[in-house]
Amino acid sequence: MQITKILSILIISSLILASCSNDDDNSTESGNTPNTQQLGTSANDLLSDATYKGLTIELVSVEGHEPTINAVNIFKRFLEERVFKPDGITVKQRSVPSSGKSPFSIREIAQIEQNTRTEFNQGDEIAVFVYFADGSSEEDNGQQITLGSAYRNTSMVIYEGTLRRLSSNPRAPMLSTIEAATLNHEFAHLMGLVNIGTPLQSPHEDSENKGHCNVPNCLMEAAISLESGMMDMLGDGVPVLDPLCIADLRANGGR
Repeated sequence: MQITKILSILIISSLILASCSNDDDNSTESGNTPNTQQLGTSANDLLSDATYKGLTIELVSVEGHEPTINAVNIFKRFLEERVFKPDGITVKQRSVPSSGKSPFSIREIAQIEQNTRTEFNQGDEIAVFVYFADGSSEEDNGQQITLGSAYRNTSMVIYEGTLRRLSSNPRAPMLSTIEAATLNHEFAHLMGLVNIGTPLQSPHEDSENKGHCNVPNCLMEAAISLESGMMDMLGDGVPVLDPLCIADLRANGGR
């Protein structure tokens, strides 16, 4: 869910950086095939082993914009802690040439997915597509920056070009920390947090920032989109889910 709904950012103290946004699946013309559904509809399928025993992450990066090894390892550990997949989690990485389209609309990202994606749900294996783009979102402006977007039930984009610019700022967290936090936050949206496919077990959705948590320092807190929030939360490493978010996931089949 586009980061008008996620995570961290910096630049200058007056900038608000939105790591996820809300126009995701509505602009991608989601169809009826298993991997082109509305965001949140595969939350239980991702979390539980009721239908799918394994999970494949197809991680496609534009050449020269691959995520750090450390970020991918942190992301995989996050998945292992939250989902039931007895057949395991497989991450398949490859690089592709630039589309040359930056800045991107979500519709353009969905088209890139259509032209690039090779892994789909098959048998008892569910697949997720993650695209590391070599640019920024077209929604970025002087007040807001998008780090990534979960825009379909098994699709998300990370604006790696933006993440690298942020990490080059003085006092910025390490690139791997920003990458891992963005990956974890966006995948948590695929898992239905907050209240977008995984039902609330307690009232902790942010009333002003739908799809986010109102518990301070939670991975799903929208306040991390402020520079000060990013510095505070990512300064100690990648934020984690608070107990209320974890309770929601467990009630929907997760760990």
